Amino acid sequence: MARYTDPKCKLCRREGVKLYLKGSRCETVKCGVTKRKGMSGKFAKRGKKLSEYGVHFREKQKLKRFYGVFERQFRNYYNKAERKKGNTGENLLILLERRLDNVLYLIGYGFSRSHARQVINHGHITVNGKKVDIASFLVKPGDVIKPINKEDSINMIRLNVDSNKNLELPSWLELKESELECHVLHLPDRDEVSISVQEQLVVELCSK
Repeated sequence: MARYTDPKCKLCRREGVKLYLKGSRCETVKCGVTKRKGMSGKFAKRGKKLSEYGVHFREKQKLKRFYGVFERQFRNYYNKAERKKGNTGENLLILLERRLDNVLYLIGYGFSRSHARQVINHGHITVNGKKVDIASFLVKPGDVIKPINKEDSINMIRLNVDSNKNLELPSWLELKESELECHVLHLPDRDEVSISVQEQLVVELCSK
């Protein structure tokens, strides 16, 4: 599978929004997007006016890049969302939001989603007492997420959580900092999804 190795800030500039690919750094003056001259708030887009297809495509790319998934993964999520009851777009967003790497970022176990993936891949995380090293693992209500019972893993996660104390925890997750335990209370709803996106445009593109 191809891996993106260019500067991550290029992706944010291309999509015209902050994708928080560097986590909390994106809120500082070090953000590679806001430092650029002539850009503030919503970033100015250059180039030709997008076609109808281009608008749909960019919305899809924004969603993929925000959660760090590739085309085949994204298509699998879409197919799964389409088979579920309810609104396909909302189902898609909730599936992506339930990814373990996204949850770890939301609770401060990682400094960004890519860093959270690294934490998972290196075997530092358990779900319901079992080690999970797959970043795309989908959490469900009742799951308990915590570091593996090793001193190095616990110390690392503790340091990450202490460094991310300013994060606002979504209501569908509960973090017990003293025990480094995260409880999944319920599935997120549309209003609790991390990214601002027009999911209907994505569905219209993928359904063609």
